[in-house]
Amino acid sequence: MTLWQGRLGDGMAEEVAAFTASVQFDQALAEDDLTGSRAHVKGLGKAGILADDEVTVLLEALDRVGRELDGGTFVFQPGDEDVHTAVERRVTELAGDIGAKLHTGRSRNDQVAADLRLWCRRSLGAVAEDVIGLQDVLLGRAREAGDAYLPGYTHMQRAQPVLLAHHLLAHGWALARDVDRLVATVERLNVSPLGAGALAGSSLPLDPDYVAEELGFHGRFENSLDAVSDRDFVAEALFDLALLGVHLSRMGEEVALWSSEEFGFCALDDAYATGSSMLPQKKNPDVAELARGKAGRLIGHLTGLLVTLKGLPLAYNRDLQEDKEPLFDSVAQVHLALRALTGLFATLGWDHDRMQAAADGPAVAAIDLAELLVERGMPFRQAHALIGGLVRESLERHVPLAELVEAHPSLGDDAARLLEPGVAVTRRTTPGGAGPGPVADQLERFTRRLGVDRARLALRPGSRGGSPAPGVPGPASSSGG
Repeated sequence: MTLWQGRLGDGMAEEVAAFTASVQFDQALAEDDLTGSRAHVKGLGKAGILADDEVTVLLEALDRVGRELDGGTFVFQPGDEDVHTAVERRVTELAGDIGAKLHTGRSRNDQVAADLRLWCRRSLGAVAEDVIGLQDVLLGRAREAGDAYLPGYTHMQRAQPVLLAHHLLAHGWALARDVDRLVATVERLNVSPLGAGALAGSSLPLDPDYVAEELGFHGRFENSLDAVSDRDFVAEALFDLALLGVHLSRMGEEVALWSSEEFGFCALDDAYATGSSMLPQKKNPDVAELARGKAGRLIGHLTGLLVTLKGLPLAYNRDLQEDKEPLFDSVAQVHLALRALTGLFATLGWDHDRMQAAADGPAVAAIDLAELLVERGMPFRQAHALIGGLVRESLERHVPLAELVEAHPSLGDDAARLLEPGVAVTRRTTPGGAGPGPVADQLERFTRRLGVDRARLALRPGSRGGSPAPGVPGPASSSGG
């Protein structure tokens, strides 16, 4: 049975049913469909469209369907085009003619839009919680790192030494922006489309504001055409997830490089590495490589949806069915990547000696020599040229740079001491820099930021521990960043 059998006479062709069916993937919305239907039924009762006993019967039937879905006893039928049809069909089986009143004043257009917003609200929050889990590990490893340092790179060339803690926290701050985006997206999408109907509202005395409040939305739609056609929130979610995937890809790239024999900065724990089917000696960073590879999949999902949306007229079009699979897959893949990388970074073994040896080349302290000359009154461009010339002379004549620095009349012994191992990294003193003082302050600020973001997630709409009311603190009210 279709939901439009009165209009179309003959049954649907099998090819059309196979092409248009979505129940195989939109079952993920079952919990949210039940949640939205309960609120809709209560709204129908409040409006006097359903009698109190009818509301009770429908709510009991919806609860029964929920138990069947949770227990794995719910049976989807061949005629169930989507999860909404399946739920309504089963409610009607349980409630009889009263079940046929479930869809009163509602279209699948506003129904699915509401379901998807509810799903995004809780699912993006869960992703943000996993991000904070990874941030916790980065913070813990940064604290453990102490005064260990390594080269910082630009253009993949050794540039300046930085504390390992500083490098790890760089990823932590990028992830903080991901959390911020996810929370902001949830805030924007937390608007109820129920009551918009197919596209123009209803002649029945519905109360969309009541239903919105029941569902913990900040409010109801302003324009019914926009309410059923809007998938901005899906595109935003896919962008948030894609950019998060890019950040995870960058982390994976570094682990793949650093764990190679050429770098040797870290060693993979056996539980987070794989071997080779042919080469007995291999220990491969597959987790890191897949974190890198999944980013392309996430970016593809975002691009695909944007192309789908770009030519659609108002209001609802069946093209919008294509919003769910990329969204569901993106959330699933990001969860997997976050959890795998959390374990990977928690178990990495650092080779501090190898890192520090790479960072102790005298050339990486060249900027310190130039800045010393600046402190002595020399214009920076002149200082830059003088030190660059000494570096070139050192390389061409195979003379240690320290020897040339010590002999230069504008430099001398105290300048040469800046080239000693471990000295340069201690000289970064500006706020947010890579030296011991700024990093100690950064550790405190990052710890506070994690506390703020945990509070924001607890207050997010629909969260178990928070209020649905707007006004969660944004980045401007955080204690760091």
